[in-house]
Amino acid sequence: MTFNSILGPKKSPVKIALITFLKSMPYKISYKDLKEEPVKTTPQNVQEANEALFTVKWNLPTAAKHCGMSQKEMKLTFWEYLKYNPITYSG
Repeated sequence: MTFNSILGPKKSPVKIALITFLKSMPYKISYKDLKEEPVKTTPQNVQEANEALFTVKWNLPTAAKHCGMSQKEMKLTFWEYLKYNPITYSG
């Protein structure tokens, strides 16, 4: 799809200025730059994520991304964390 097909066949000064502006935009998105580097799962990352989940500083997708895990893996890991760590609040 070209700019001319979007704007129509007639070229008014406004359309010409718009086309010139759009073609001269210096910022172009590189999809290679948008891809994130994979995160290696380490015990330190998992501990940080579990503590942040427990204190409700992070949500599950954020914690999973921090650890390089899927959300299902993070959920299972967090359930294990809850099972083997004492309660730190009084209710």
